[in-house]
Amino acid sequence: QVQLVESGGGLVQAGGSLRLSCAASGLTFSSYGTNWFRQAPGKEREFVANINWSGSSTYYKDSVKGRFTISRDNAKNTVYLQMSSLKPEDTAVYYCNVHDYWGQGTQVTVSS
Repeated sequence: QVQLVESGGGLVQAGGSLRLSCAASGLTFSSYGTNWFRQAPGKEREFVANINWSGSSTYYKDSVKGRFTISRDNAKNTVYLQMSSLKPEDTAVYYCNVHDYWGQGTQVTVSS
């Protein structure tokens, strides 16, 4: 059974930082690229960042470039999203996605 478990969300002031983690089990994690998505209240889920299977290639939504960094540790079956210079518009539930699988999400709230 595949499980993706996100953690690390919370309440932070604008300009602050958070690091999200997504721990995977039940699949050969190192074979897959991994994505972070987010969904704000009343809005559709949107892509945030992608990392390929080895970690050698990354891709970001324009509005988070230079502020967010996606990384992975295949030995720990974990992908990370380091978020810095957070803005109120980054407030959302953040989801980890691998292939057809999704985590339950972790709430990030940025206060102004």
